[in-house]
Amino acid sequence: MESEALKKLLEAIAIGDLTPEAALEKFKHFNFENVEEFAKIDHHRNIRTGFPEVIWGPGKKPEQIVKIMEVMRQHNPIVMATRIEPEIYEQLQDKVSNLYYYRDAKICVVISGSPREKYEGIITILTAGTADLPVAEEAAVTATLCGFQVKRLWDVGVAGIHRLLSHQQLIREADVLIVVAGMEGALPSVVAGLADSPVIAVPTSVGYGVNLNGLAPLLTMLNSCAPGIGVVNIDNGFGAAILAGQIIRTGNKLANRKNLSIN
Repeated sequence: MESEALKKLLEAIAIGDLTPEAALEKFKHFNFENVEEFAKIDHHRNIRTGFPEVIWGPGKKPEQIVKIMEVMRQHNPIVMATRIEPEIYEQLQDKVSNLYYYRDAKICVVISGSPREKYEGIITILTAGTADLPVAEEAAVTATLCGFQVKRLWDVGVAGIHRLLSHQQLIREADVLIVVAGMEGALPSVVAGLADSPVIAVPTSVGYGVNLNGLAPLLTMLNSCAPGIGVVNIDNGFGAAILAGQIIRTGNKLANRKNLSIN
């Protein structure tokens, strides 16, 4: 953040030229922080969008990830990096304190204490098969670290539909459902036919032959005849979790607005 710009903003509030609400809107768009020549950290993304910036691991050198984490941890209680392979984590753990690794999700996180739930609402995540777990765990861990209550329901694909139907109560209790599936990608359509909440479909690059690394389930999900389904990109568990979180946050915001108008 540029100190001179912040000073002018505070002075405008002090003399009454700017309301606190208007200042907050301006504050959301303050500048970023450079990390040497390879990164620009957006410290105010949490204020602007509701979620802090997250580090994308692939393509970055371990020493670059370390430097980014050290800058980000000064501003955020939780710093998360996605798609971190085990061998990269081994190089990071000796250089970053309080670093934890979710091996199945391939997520590294710098955190003090356990993640706490900040939002009302339940995100329930389902997988068609065990092979879909890495993507589903990326979604589950992301949502948990962002402060949401998460429930898991694994291996309930359409090849054994009775496994899914035996958990209808869990589906009904969910506020948002994330459905992760490869192969032909039929599970989200079935779940949407049972649920009264939004369904976020996540195609995975799991399948035989012309599965085309996830393109086949992606097209199935996009062509679903069941209403109420949104589709994210192939293997994008992180994006599904953030979208689910935004849906719940919007619901909470609307409920709070209604309560304020009643009071």
